[in-house]
Amino acid sequence: MNDRLNAILQDGENKIAEAKTVAELQDVKAALIGKQGALTEILKEVPKMEASLRAETGRAANQVKTKLTALIESRAEEIQLKASEIPPDFDVTVTGLTPPTGGLHPITQMSYDLNDTFRSMGFEIFQESDISSELYAFDNLNFPAEHPARESMDTFWLEGHDKGGGGERLCLRPHLTGASVRYMQTHKPPYRFVYPGRVYRNEATDARHERAFFQYEALIVDRDFKFSAGMVMIKSILSKVFGRDVPVRMRVGFFPFVEPGFEIDMSCLVCAGKGCSVCKNVGWIEIMPGGSPHPNVLRAAGLDPNEYTGFYVNIGLDRLVMMRYEVDDVRLFHSTDLRFLNQFA
Repeated sequence: MNDRLNAILQDGENKIAEAKTVAELQDVKAALIGKQGALTEILKEVPKMEASLRAETGRAANQVKTKLTALIESRAEEIQLKASEIPPDFDVTVTGLTPPTGGLHPITQMSYDLNDTFRSMGFEIFQESDISSELYAFDNLNFPAEHPARESMDTFWLEGHDKGGGGERLCLRPHLTGASVRYMQTHKPPYRFVYPGRVYRNEATDARHERAFFQYEALIVDRDFKFSAGMVMIKSILSKVFGRDVPVRMRVGFFPFVEPGFEIDMSCLVCAGKGCSVCKNVGWIEIMPGGSPHPNVLRAAGLDPNEYTGFYVNIGLDRLVMMRYEVDDVRLFHSTDLRFLNQFA
């Protein structure tokens, strides 16, 4: 047995010294002291030996293992030090290669820009899970029980959690607006906050629509808030985002969660208001609904609508990015075409 141990030690010393890379050294280690290594096989035989030989053989085998382990560690350090050495013919004056850098996706960059703008106006940034419920996506927002948005043709209900109603029926959030009630239920008024995120709709895609897209909502609730201040806020946001004043108009619109409600349009920057496929040749593009929170929404949040009012906007973030870069198809931003995305890196 001693002869076998000496042979393993001698063979191990030679192979360890010959190893040129860490990978080669790992192979040598596995062959010597790994689970199926030569020395490990001897250690497995020790319990089967006569009692008089077990102690001596076990002690000798462990001594060989200790020596081999120390040699392997020492050789690994030598290899690593040698790898970090500068070759004598290396010219340190040669200009190095600039490592490739990435960049923020244009939608992410737009969200960050809006965050900065709203923070400067005293808003808090709020986020929640992509999974919502019928209670927060519809019930708390004053959607009638028979409203078509509750149907699977519009909303992605989660299999296994699509029965019943209220908080038990779960879906991918079809909009961010439910987060407003969730926020107000867990914070004290007055409120001044925004909540960016991705939403999901079961609809056909085209140049202006996606199934999974980004929204950016803002809500102010206070005892004394002038509705006209909401329009000032909108113009300030767009001016900050585009670096110049942008023509804006408000049209009467109906949404269950606001009263009164408005459609807020901006002049199409792709065609400079002349008319194109993006704006359906009208020169204007809808970017956000807005209005005062409906009294039923305030009640769901635990507020008295006779005391509180406010202003709400839901910014179509993808469309705003289209306007910033004058791109006529929103699907490009959600593609994996690096030729397109590298323009924004």
